[in-house]
Amino acid sequence: MTLLRQIRADFDADTIVMYQAFGPAIADPALAAGRFVAPFSFTRMTWIKPSLLWLMHRSNWGRKPGQERVLAVRITRTGWEQALSQAVLTAPVPGIHGGTAAWNTAFDAANVHVQWDPERSARGAALNHYSIQVGIGRALIRAYADHWVVGLTDLTPTVHKIDALIRSGQAAKAQRLLPPERPYPLAPATARRLQADLA
Repeated sequence: MTLLRQIRADFDADTIVMYQAFGPAIADPALAAGRFVAPFSFTRMTWIKPSLLWLMHRSNWGRKPGQERVLAVRITRTGWEQALSQAVLTAPVPGIHGGTAAWNTAFDAANVHVQWDPERSARGAALNHYSIQVGIGRALIRAYADHWVVGLTDLTPTVHKIDALIRSGQAAKAQRLLPPERPYPLAPATARRLQADLA
C-alpha cells in the first residue's frame, strides 16, 4: 500500500490547531500571556505539528526534558496557508525543484520548511500515512506569535491521562480524549508542491 501524505488536523472555518511541546520556562509565560513571549525564541525556527499523536511519539507523552508541557496552539487558517505557500520540502523532488542545486538554493532561502514523517498510533506504532511538520523560520516567527496565534491551551494533564489509560489497557477510553483530526483541504497547486495527497 502506498503511504499517503495527508494533512490531518483539528480545524474549523477560521482556525486550525497545532501542537508544540516546551519546558515550563517557555510554556508558563506563554500560557499566562495567551501568546508566545520571551524566553520563547524569536530568532530560530519553531516547528508546529497538526498531529497530536505524532508529537506524543516525539516527546514521549511530555516526558522528554524540555518537552514536558504540551500546548495546543490554535492559529488562523490564513496564517497556516501563508506558511504552506512559502514552504520548501526538506528533501529535493526532481519534478518540483529540478536538480539538487536548485533545491539547495530554494531551501536555504525558504521562510518555511516542510517535512513528512510516518504518523503514529496511540501506542507509537508507525501507520500507513505520513504526518506533516512545518518549520516556521525567523522571518515569519513574529507573524506566527503575534498575529496567527489566537489561543493557547495546556494539554499536559490530558495527554498524561490518555497515556495512563493506554498503559492500563483502556484504549477505547483513551481514544475518546483525542482531538478530532480529519483531512485538511489543500489547493491542488499547494498539494503538488508539498507532495501532499488531496483530501
